[in-house]
Amino acid sequence: MKISIDAMGGDHAPESIVKGAIVAVEEIENLHIRLIGDEKQIRTFLTQEHPRIEVVHTDEMITNEDEPVRAVRRKKNASMVLMANDVKEGRADACISAGNTGALMSAGLFIVGRIKGIERPALSPTLPTTDRQGFLLLDVGANVDAKPQHLLQYGIMGSIYAEKVRGIEKPRVGLLNVGTEDHKGNELTKKTYELLQDAPVNFIGNVESRDLLEGVADVVVTDGFTGNIALKTVEGTALSLFSMLKQTFMSNWKTKLAAGLAKNDLKTLKNQLDYSEYGGAALFGLAAPVIKAHGSSNDRAVYSAIKQASTFIEQDVIGKILSTVNELSEEEDKS
Repeated sequence: MKISIDAMGGDHAPESIVKGAIVAVEEIENLHIRLIGDEKQIRTFLTQEHPRIEVVHTDEMITNEDEPVRAVRRKKNASMVLMANDVKEGRADACISAGNTGALMSAGLFIVGRIKGIERPALSPTLPTTDRQGFLLLDVGANVDAKPQHLLQYGIMGSIYAEKVRGIEKPRVGLLNVGTEDHKGNELTKKTYELLQDAPVNFIGNVESRDLLEGVADVVVTDGFTGNIALKTVEGTALSLFSMLKQTFMSNWKTKLAAGLAKNDLKTLKNQLDYSEYGGAALFGLAAPVIKAHGSSNDRAVYSAIKQASTFIEQDVIGKILSTVNELSEEEDKS
């Protein structure tokens, strides 16, 4: 099992990438990692030779300021592009980057390619819930516009992933909507509701955004425009709450004392709300696992993304998505 990683992507690259990779090869059997980037910088943190870590040198990289499509097409030797080529040309089974999200989606589409039968890919992080189980949200921005057929495929892919990678038996699939009644929503959600009712998933109906963090569903399906807003609302709310808590606890000596007593509990709460603990955001619908790690990933988050990709490979999630989509296509042809 081989995973290629863009060692130069992310706020803490290459340090966090290298350290996360070292932990991964020590914890995961039969895992080989190709780190692609500036070899001198990488070896600053790769203090000793690891037989299952290979360094591939390039001094070119894609930054967050680069225009995604143009960068992928013009920067042929960028670490992210070489990483995607590793997958395309069979040198790796999966790839991971914490770099430019748009560029990674472009590299995934143009280089890795889509699964046959999947019309649109979906960017899909696992977000935290109060019961600590988390839920998969897709799409969060790979496509701002979507058709009912796209959302149907999102639900199928998300359900397979939740079962095979996250180990959830009969994952509950919900459709994000403005109400739980089956007649609610616009034409997109109404038609998608009908399609999901007949899909090979455990569809529980419409779900509302206020219930997401309560664990109302294991997989939540929506279009990329709505999903991106929901994702950033959750992120922003969590950051604002902790900022308010910090201001409150630092306001006087009594609250500072209380903060000292509750320090460990507050740290646990913060970790509970950190979705990087669940790994990265998978680009579903591509011909191989492509994982977008959070831009601010530390070594622990990088390790989580590598573990996620490893399970993706071991459980043959791509193969199961392909076979399910083909079965549905055959049924449609018969009807």
